[in-house]
Amino acid sequence: MTLMNEPMHKNENRKKYCRFKKNGIKYIDYKDANFLLKLINEQGKILPRRITGTSLKFQRKVAQAVKRARHLALLPYVTDSLK
Repeated sequence: MTLMNEPMHKNENRKKYCRFKKNGIKYIDYKDANFLLKLINEQGKILPRRITGTSLKFQRKVAQAVKRARHLALLPYVTDSLK
């Protein structure tokens, strides 16, 4: 039995952090498709900041890199079985 004020899962209290700031990454390479696959979901959509914890600055860079990779056919635009 849980109280209404208690979180249902342990992960809800965890602070999300920007992996790019933490690791000192300044440039997101659009040619690195394996890395970009971690930032998109099964349908090929870019994951939002609230899920990944990415800062606004790097979320924009991620979006630009994914769009460039899609344009060059390194990533699919939409798919049903990406992962």
